[in-house]
Amino acid sequence: MIEVQPKKRQERALLIGLEKEGVSKWDLADSMDELAELANSAGAQVVNSVTQKLEKPTAPYYIGKGKAEMIKKSFQEQQVTSIIFDNELSPAQGRNLENLFSRKVLDRTQLILDIFAQRARSREGRLQIELAQLQYLLPRLTRMWTHLSRQTGGIGTRGPGETQLEVDRRRVQERIARLERELEGVRKVRTVQREGRRRHQWPVAALVGYTNAGKSTLLNLLTGADVLAENRLFATLDPTTRSFTLPNHQRMLLTDTVGFLRKLPHTLIESFKATLEEVSEADLLIHLVDLSHPRVDEHIEAVNEVTKELGAFDKQTVLVFNKVDALENGDHIAAYQARFPGSVGISARTGEGVGGLVRALEEAIGSWRLNRRFHVPVSKPELIAEIHRLGHVIDLRYENDVARIVANVPPHLEQKLARFAAR
Repeated sequence: MIEVQPKKRQERALLIGLEKEGVSKWDLADSMDELAELANSAGAQVVNSVTQKLEKPTAPYYIGKGKAEMIKKSFQEQQVTSIIFDNELSPAQGRNLENLFSRKVLDRTQLILDIFAQRARSREGRLQIELAQLQYLLPRLTRMWTHLSRQTGGIGTRGPGETQLEVDRRRVQERIARLERELEGVRKVRTVQREGRRRHQWPVAALVGYTNAGKSTLLNLLTGADVLAENRLFATLDPTTRSFTLPNHQRMLLTDTVGFLRKLPHTLIESFKATLEEVSEADLLIHLVDLSHPRVDEHIEAVNEVTKELGAFDKQTVLVFNKVDALENGDHIAAYQARFPGSVGISARTGEGVGGLVRALEEAIGSWRLNRRFHVPVSKPELIAEIHRLGHVIDLRYENDVARIVANVPPHLEQKLARFAAR
C-alpha cells in the first residue's frame, strides 16, 4: 500500500511596513509590492498588507503597540500564519513581536535568506547561504532558542538553561568559522580559475542587474547556455561562465551573477563575496535593466550602490535596457537612451536589438586586444593597484623604483596613465 503524504499547507502571510518621516524616493508602496513578490517567490500567499506612519520605528515592537494589538485581533479571520516586516528587525523587536502575536515573525532579511536557501544548488551556494543564515541567527539565539521553553533569566531559570544557550552560541560560532575557512578555499579556487582564463587574454564581462532583469536569458541567448531562466526573483544564484565569440573573432567570457536588490542584506553581500568577486575581477560590466518595470531609475541606482560596495563601480560598463518587447511604444526607450548615451535597447527573450549589443561589446573591448606598456613610479602604488583592478596585467617587473607593466587596459584608464606610457 502506497502511503500518500498530506499536501503541505501554504503559508498565509501578512506584510507590515513603516512610513517613516522623510520617505525616500523608494516609495513605501513600491517597497511593499516588492516584499509581496519576495513572499510569493518564497512560496507564501499574501493575504493582506498593513502600513503605519511613524517618525521612526519604536524600540519594543518596530510599529506602535496599539497598531500591533489591532493587527493581532485580525489574525483569526484572515488565518495568518506568518507576519513579514519590510525592514530588518532587531533581536528584541523580533522576540517581543513573536511573544505578542504567537505567530512566526520574519523580516525582509530572513525572507531573502529563505529564498536563497531554496534556490542554491551548488556546494558553494549552499555554503554561502548557511554562513549568511548563521551570521543572522547568532545575535538572535535567545529569541529562537527553545531549550526548556523561552527563558529570559531570573528566579528559577538560572543554571542548565543558560549553560545550554552558551553551548549553542559556541557551536554556531565554530560552524561560522568552519564555513569561512571553506569559503576561503572556494575563493582561492576561483582565483586560480580566473588566472587560467587570463592566460588566454580573453576579456571577461560580468552580467549585473536587478533581480529578474533577464541576465540568465541573455546569457543563454548569446552563448547557447542552458541556465535556468524564470520570471521570478532570484531564479538563479550560482554564477555561470560561458565563452562567446564576437563577429570580429574576438573571444570573450560572459559570467552570469546573482541578481541585486535594494535593501540587499549586508550579511548576504559578505557571505557571497566568493561569488561577487566575479564582478570586481571582471574586465567589463554589462548592466542589464528591465525597462518595462515602473521603477527603472531606482533599479539602476540600487545596482550602482552594490557595485560601489564591491569596488567595481568605475569599471567600463555597457548599459543595456532589456524587455523592450513589453513596451507599447518606442518613446520610452528613446528617452532613456537619450539620458544614457551609448546604451542599448534589446529583448533577450525575442532577440530584438541584440545585434546592436554585440556591436557595443565589440567597441567596448576593442582596446583589450592591444598590449600597453607603462612605467609607473613605485611611489604611486594606487595607480599600480588600479591597473590590476581595472586592467589585464600580462607582465610586471620592478626596476629602479619603477614598475614596468605590460597590460590591456580600458580606454579611460589608458588616458589617465598617458604620462606613464612607455615610449
